[in-house]
Amino acid sequence: MFNRSLNKKISKIIFVAILMIPLLVSTLTVSAKLMQALTPLGFTRPIITGSHGGVVSGHPLASQAGLDILKKGGNAIDAAVAVATTLHVMEYQMSGIDGNGFITLYWAPENKVYSIGGTGAVPYGMDLDAATSKDELERGYKAGCVPGMFGAWIESLQRFGTMSLTEVTDTAISYMENGFPLSSSLASTIESNKTNFELFPSSAKFWLPNGRVPKEGEMFYMKDLANTYKKLVAAEQMALAQGKSRNEALQAAYDRFYKGDIAQEVVQFYQENGGYFTLKDLADYKPFWDEPLHINYRGYDVYINPSSSRSGYEVCMQANLVEGFDLQKIGHNTADYLHLITECIKLAKSDIYHYVADYRFTDIPTEAMLSKEYAAVRRELIDMDKAMVYPGPGNPKELKANIARDSIPAYCAALPLNETYDPMVGTTSFAIIDRFGNVLGCTPTHGSGMGTRVVVGNTGMTFNNGTRWGSIAPYADNVNCIEGGKRSLLGNAPCIVMKNGKFFAEFGTPGGEGIGQNEFQVLLNLVDFGMGIQEATEASKLQIAANPDLYVPGAEITVSLEATIPEEVIKEFEAKGHKIRVVESGIGSLNGILMNLEFGTWTIGSSPNRESYAVGW
Repeated sequence: MFNRSLNKKISKIIFVAILMIPLLVSTLTVSAKLMQALTPLGFTRPIITGSHGGVVSGHPLASQAGLDILKKGGNAIDAAVAVATTLHVMEYQMSGIDGNGFITLYWAPENKVYSIGGTGAVPYGMDLDAATSKDELERGYKAGCVPGMFGAWIESLQRFGTMSLTEVTDTAISYMENGFPLSSSLASTIESNKTNFELFPSSAKFWLPNGRVPKEGEMFYMKDLANTYKKLVAAEQMALAQGKSRNEALQAAYDRFYKGDIAQEVVQFYQENGGYFTLKDLADYKPFWDEPLHINYRGYDVYINPSSSRSGYEVCMQANLVEGFDLQKIGHNTADYLHLITECIKLAKSDIYHYVADYRFTDIPTEAMLSKEYAAVRRELIDMDKAMVYPGPGNPKELKANIARDSIPAYCAALPLNETYDPMVGTTSFAIIDRFGNVLGCTPTHGSGMGTRVVVGNTGMTFNNGTRWGSIAPYADNVNCIEGGKRSLLGNAPCIVMKNGKFFAEFGTPGGEGIGQNEFQVLLNLVDFGMGIQEATEASKLQIAANPDLYVPGAEITVSLEATIPEEVIKEFEAKGHKIRVVESGIGSLNGILMNLEFGTWTIGSSPNRESYAVGW
């Protein structure tokens, strides 16, 4: 009896299950389609869409900190400081108030694009002979530039922001004081720098608590850095308590950093350890507001930072060069396309490394360099069948193309070869759009990973090592040779694109030498091939490097290609005479925002190459 009853129940279950199969298959199909819509085939990040406010940065918690400010009524500038200071915790090796960088801002009330430079100079006491070795320019007590980002944040808040320094730094200070789980990228950077940190007692104290390398996921604390931030907030709050205005209170924080007890602690530390920083170095620093570089590319207006960034020149000059070709006919990421991109990059860089430096120290022929006429002349050097050697610079003012060099000049040939640059360790980038239509892009940096590797006394800060080769020219006759008070060059340059007078796109990336190259390729992806921002971000890219470096005509060029490019294309590209290197990791770590001009909504793209993430509402 029991068995018959059980059998009937089992039969009923089987019958119902058979009836449910079509529904189950349908549900699974819908779920699969939904997942494909959320994360399109081939993408590793979801497409974030919105209309009120959005943030994309190198770490999810930093993006969330910025979004929280937007939801509280803050604008893109307010949110940017929250993002930047939180990144000082989560991606300390890449940026902070003690580093340098650039901001590009689309300010909707004026329908205008601004460039804000937060780049400090090398100390007045520095010159090419001031350090006894290349290593001393890279790390240690004799390396480093005046911190520029904090001043840029304060100036931005004063001119465009609405909130207090206290409000926008609250999240970051909480993480510093109360701890946060160490990410894999920061943990691995500490591990790789263990030997460096052990050279400097202040660094070992900060990064190697209890004499060991902390582990991924372990709670980590930055109480010294928190104390520095709290001093800045206290200066603001004291000024407000005295009845001073919001801007005056922000200025009090600025002055405490660059002229007050924080500056004095910095200078005392460096002087006790044989460094060059003085009170005058810090007090003389000012953020700089400049007209952004501007070109029109196929009807789109491109705006990007000028000197002391070199990447703005790269994006503009490379776009001018490639504009003379029908890219859709050539085909995206074909061998001919990759070849053309490479040749345009070589031509632009050879000019930039010859003419561009801190504009206070040299006359940069900017108008001539960005002219369509000069691009047409230099374009004639491109042979679509054969890779050129790294060329000498042209003459923009006289519209002369010059010719390529066949060998490295003798005075350069004996120089040490550049170490392979790791684009993942020293810089970050983020972007914000608010409900008022303002858009901000920022690319801050510590230089190479962990900057000078020296934690400055008990401040918790580490300076950008912009005294290193690459940021400065190691050749006395180059315009970018190191001089006291000169701002060394960065690659940082977030880009804003307008279409018919309306905001169209923003994008920026870390990547050192590759920043201008990467952004150039993304510009083409968006304009010439109509890609969405996530597709443009994740599309395969290339990047060139030079031996001994890009200051030297005739230098040996190696082209890194992402392994996602088909093997047959790589072989065809190599056959044109290129020396190649295929890399498994992605090139750059681009984040960006793309506006739908028809509907007034936007999408945000985030790179899968790091911990980058986008959020919106």
